[in-house]
Amino acid sequence: MPADLRPPVAVALARGVDAIPKADALPGGCRYEPKWDGFRAALIRDSDSTALWSRQGKDLTRWFPDLIKAAEAQIPPGCIIDGEAVIWSGDRLDFETLQRRLITPVKSLPGSIREHPANFAAFDLLAVAGKDARRLPLHSRRELLEELAKDWEPPLGLSSVTDDPEQAARWLEELHPAGIEGLMIKGANQRYEGGERQWLKVKHRHTLDVVCAAVTGPIEKPQTLIAGLPIGHRLRIVGRTVPLKATAAKALGKLLVPAGPDHPWPERIRSTILDRFNPDAEDTVLTRVEPIVIEVSADVAWSGKSFRHPLRFLRARPELDADEVELPAHLLTAPPHLM
Repeated sequence: MPADLRPPVAVALARGVDAIPKADALPGGCRYEPKWDGFRAALIRDSDSTALWSRQGKDLTRWFPDLIKAAEAQIPPGCIIDGEAVIWSGDRLDFETLQRRLITPVKSLPGSIREHPANFAAFDLLAVAGKDARRLPLHSRRELLEELAKDWEPPLGLSSVTDDPEQAARWLEELHPAGIEGLMIKGANQRYEGGERQWLKVKHRHTLDVVCAAVTGPIEKPQTLIAGLPIGHRLRIVGRTVPLKATAAKALGKLLVPAGPDHPWPERIRSTILDRFNPDAEDTVLTRVEPIVIEVSADVAWSGKSFRHPLRFLRARPELDADEVELPAHLLTAPPHLM
């Protein structure tokens, strides 16, 4: 394997866009793929070992022996495949069960795997036959990947792709109930640039009202807004917004009022409440405010008690009563990994 492809491998990234781009938006024309709700990972099949590494550079090998066994049986040495580790519950992707893999004791892992086997959706190729494939255009890498995958059987699979934006739009709507978060868009002539946001992504989103009862930063110019929804007869923290733009922060600062007595939230919370992927972060200090209704945009990732990804602030709704905000019906009825 080339020396600069020894794990952990830097994977290509994507930046979010609000709409499906036109067919000619990226070099060589757009290729559209489903955006899987799982663990982004590089499957590395070397001559003397097989491993699965996360996007964050964590070795996931020990938690996915089912994928490792399949890779050793079906993938020749000298290959690195970019894709997504997922778990299905019936006909829906189940991110919560996937997450539990990482905290399952070793002695309990075989039973967990029998009950909830993992799958790997492959969508790119970084190396083949021990040769670096990243300088090849995407369309050539895809041809090599399809040749490699032609005899694969589950749990290995090839992610779908289309160059038709109308087909992509249908996927965005029709695959949403199965847990597909949205679309990935890549240029057919693009090389593979690890660590770079060279691709685009569109997520299926909902607009909803939540209660803002705290912010980070000063009240007169908040940095982010902490969102709450009534769950179990309590106003629970369900997420935070992305950092506010200066104009929005200034306008909100004029509406926010310091919290009075009997506020439902503490002054400090564990940072994992807002960012489960950063367990080593220090506690987050909240600037508590009198509850105010805000309108936000959220993607489909709902854990059953919180949003997994940051919210987008749209506007304040001071004319609404915070006590009348309800948990939206689509969150009540959604599987824990969906909205």
